[in-house]
Amino acid sequence: MASILIIDDDAEFRASLADMLHDLGHTVLEAEATEPGLQRLRTEVVDVAIVDLRLPGEDGLAFLRRAEPVSTVPCIMLTAYASGGNTIEAMRLGAFDHLTKPVARTTLIETLARALQQRSIAQAEVAPAGSAADHAPADPYELVSSSEAMRQVFKRVGLAACSEATVLILGETGTGKELVARALHRNSARAAKPFVAVNCAAIPAELMESELFGHVKGAFTGAVGERIGRFREAQGGTLFLDEIGDMPLSTQAKILRVLQERELTPVGGTHVIPVDVRIAAATHHDLPTAVKEGRFREDLWYRLQVVPVVLPPLRDRPGDVLLLAEHFLRLIGGDTPKRLTPAAARLLVAHPWPGNVRELRNAMERAAILSQGQVIDADQISLQANPAGAANSTRPDIDWDGGMAAAVACVEREMILRALAKAVGNRADAARRLGLSRQQLYRKLAEFGID
Repeated sequence: MASILIIDDDAEFRASLADMLHDLGHTVLEAEATEPGLQRLRTEVVDVAIVDLRLPGEDGLAFLRRAEPVSTVPCIMLTAYASGGNTIEAMRLGAFDHLTKPVARTTLIETLARALQQRSIAQAEVAPAGSAADHAPADPYELVSSSEAMRQVFKRVGLAACSEATVLILGETGTGKELVARALHRNSARAAKPFVAVNCAAIPAELMESELFGHVKGAFTGAVGERIGRFREAQGGTLFLDEIGDMPLSTQAKILRVLQERELTPVGGTHVIPVDVRIAAATHHDLPTAVKEGRFREDLWYRLQVVPVVLPPLRDRPGDVLLLAEHFLRLIGGDTPKRLTPAAARLLVAHPWPGNVRELRNAMERAAILSQGQVIDADQISLQANPAGAANSTRPDIDWDGGMAAAVACVEREMILRALAKAVGNRADAARRLGLSRQQLYRKLAEFGID
């Protein structure tokens, strides 16, 4: 049995959680804020800490920062206000996991068991605590989502940010692969150094090596001066190789050598130059198929996918459409963003978004420019044709007059019904398909009146 520290300013929630932990045979310590929680950590034996994100005074992230030099105790972060930013920051600062309230009993018990197992292994190995940066730089690119699939992406980015591992970001065009790469960089120890993005599909094959590795003066006709290349521009930081699946085979071989040896030779040069960069790559291509067809090197494929991150298309997370649309309108309009009418919202949710998040952002920018006044109606939103009207026949009947919360609830209800249909009524299987615990699914079934 273990000693569990609960840090939460909600006394009723603390008492309920403490009762559950007592029932499991654990000893429970309680604190209502960061400072008394740290005092308990310094003076008493704690095996796992369960910490709320929002606390009076210093928040739960501050607790993670300040706890790191005091103890290696695993910290489970809880929040009712999950976002891409706080999820990534919590995982970067060393949180064992990041869960949203209300937390299902089975989920918390399973997470607690894993945390205790990690604690046991760490104590057996007497492993020294790792260091973490005090503060992540300000993030002007917010990752917006309410879907479980994207929360898993946020968690993986937060964990990967703590390492130097190469990250391969996979997903359809327009899903936000560069945005994820930037989040990875800004939450890493390299955040103060350059982030350099290269679109491999936009560079002619004959210029690719010069663009990446640089060239010396006179290396070829037109080389009237030296060029340092993108690798050296990113020295100490992160180099993002977008659409790496379009890179020529000859350049792939040289990229592999740079990844292995951490050195390069400029075009026309004779001296080897060491480089210190973290590589993040992305593609919308099926690289295993490209390897089989001889269009992509198998050894580079294995070298790149140390930490793979897969971004779901926007059509697979319809609950994010209106969240993202309003987010983009806020970015465009500042303090006075334009609003969507119910008809405009209906049009957005009914669209299949073949261009994903990029298409949605472009549509919102175009609508904001073309609409007069502070309201955007359906006839001011121009979208690509809906192939065969497929989306209209599969989208739920949404209560557009009830506001955004009601619209999202309708989408959630439809997703649950479809998951149950695919699972032939098996609720455990449906919960797995939706990324929910069974208890969360049961609450949703009761909430939506689904028998």
